[in-house]
Amino acid sequence: MAIEKSLIQPEPVISAIINGDNTGVLKINGEEHPYEAPDVNDLRQALMKRVIGEAATLGRPVRVTSMDDSGVSYLVVSPAGEVEEEQPEAVPEDASSILERIPSAPAATTTVAKAPSTADAPPTRRSIREASSFLAAPSAVEPASQGIRGWLNSLGMSLAPSEEELSEREDIRLASKHFAGTRTIAVANQKGGSNKTPTVADLAAVFGRNGGSVVAWDNNPTTGTLGWRTEKGDHSRSALDVIAAADALLSPTAQSADINAFVHHQSTDKYDVLRSDADVAGTHEVTAEEVDILHRVVSKYYRLILMDSGNNHRSAEWNRMIDHADQLVVPTTNEEDRVEAALLTLQGLDLKGERSADLASNAVVIVSERQRGEARLSQETAEKFRPYVRDVVVVPFDEALKSGQIRFGALQPATRRAWLRAAAAVARGL
Repeated sequence: MAIEKSLIQPEPVISAIINGDNTGVLKINGEEHPYEAPDVNDLRQALMKRVIGEAATLGRPVRVTSMDDSGVSYLVVSPAGEVEEEQPEAVPEDASSILERIPSAPAATTTVAKAPSTADAPPTRRSIREASSFLAAPSAVEPASQGIRGWLNSLGMSLAPSEEELSEREDIRLASKHFAGTRTIAVANQKGGSNKTPTVADLAAVFGRNGGSVVAWDNNPTTGTLGWRTEKGDHSRSALDVIAAADALLSPTAQSADINAFVHHQSTDKYDVLRSDADVAGTHEVTAEEVDILHRVVSKYYRLILMDSGNNHRSAEWNRMIDHADQLVVPTTNEEDRVEAALLTLQGLDLKGERSADLASNAVVIVSERQRGEARLSQETAEKFRPYVRDVVVVPFDEALKSGQIRFGALQPATRRAWLRAAAAVARGL
């Protein structure tokens, strides 16, 4: 039974704000009531219970403007606990002025052309080649699964997803894309401590979790940190062991599982790691030709290759990585020297040759916040790069990325969303 909206009055003006840290605020005629709960669904239930109580006290439906990470929703709540969503244009100004209005698309209009008055006019014949498909384009959109709309859908409603949820679905689609042939992503900044390794691990996790066949390769002249920040398999093999076994791994009789003896699988993030040599007494330096061999091997076994790199942009393995790259990612923190090094990395590639210049101009720069409270500085850093590269993404500070093994599921929701956004930006260039 539909809620009788004619009973709604201008007051009370109610708004609900749901934060990402499971806290919220319910405003009733300007008076704030803070809430906190163990999880976001409990928080929504607590807020809704209070709103239903308000409607029951008044004996009539009330309007609620709700805002969370998925966007703004306009709801009508009855004393019996029934909930309906209203379109923004149906909401009076005095009930929604406390939040920005969601722009609504103009209503579609249909123009019907009248038939000619002459009944016996012969039909105009056209070439069958001009006919487009008679199949209707798919238009169904799955109901919302996130935010207040998703929660209401879990109670039996069927509300459309918000713009933010639609945007996230598109990013997931891009991160899930399977390309025809292997694609190589080079992650480079000639300054240490610029967040290269976490960038490789988190991008690999996004692609891996979304169904990709992904390897993160530590293309480092010495012991790289990718092996320290990721899970270790039941062996200690590295890129040097792959070089030694390359003939067997590239042979026609090799099987897809053979590579598992040389890489280290990430059990929850669904990608593999090819470690650099960890022998502290080792003296072997990987040559450009050996990078070619390694790339042939991993290209046979994986569809997506993410290459971590050292800091020496003059070394053979660094330059050969660039030769193999289909997409360049330049990570940086918001520290001045790391930002300058990112700029110099791009400028150096621009001067190196036509192909590397194209990589630089189509690069994705990822700015990772070094510590809390630097959101404004990070945005200012991002704006410096925007005129010169294809895309820039800011990743918020996250304690789980500071040290230890990097596990995507341990990150905060806002951090995971930022890395998904970054992976989608990378995928657009592949």
